[in-house]
Amino acid sequence: MKFPDRIPRIAWAAYGFALAIIVLDQWSKAWILNGLELRDVGRVFVFPPVFNISYVENTGVSFGLFGGGSARWVLSLFSVVVAAGLAWWATQADRRLLITAIGFVIGGALGNAIDRIRFGYVVDFLDFSGTGVFPWVFNIADSAITIGVVLLILDSVLSDRRAAQVGVVHEKS
Repeated sequence: MKFPDRIPRIAWAAYGFALAIIVLDQWSKAWILNGLELRDVGRVFVFPPVFNISYVENTGVSFGLFGGGSARWVLSLFSVVVAAGLAWWATQADRRLLITAIGFVIGGALGNAIDRIRFGYVVDFLDFSGTGVFPWVFNIADSAITIGVVLLILDSVLSDRRAAQVGVVHEKS
């Protein structure tokens, strides 16, 4: 796996999406920690019980899975390796939806890795747990990863359909 000598313009779009996600994620977490001082308050009722802003120190992966804090550096390294692999994939990609998906996952992975390295945990605050449907508290980076994975699946389905349609057109010729 070698990066090309010249990074294609479309790959720069993925990196731009990733940077935007990282900036938005880190800005929102800074606001939660310093502006809103949620660490001291604990919870702000926004639209109870549907949506609240709650302070959670997540020592696991997305949505608090595999918590405990003992895997801080392993999770950080894993996130950086995944982001690097996706950055390389972006140099090979040629579809806008795929590029968007890659950028979202890179940004989310690095946004959470920054927290793990800085604090030893990820700052989570978006709380829809009062609905009883979605019990986890999460953040912008988690959302970007989830959206990115959904877009990856959608891109895969759409590209399979396009390939099937091209095959049908070639058979009729």
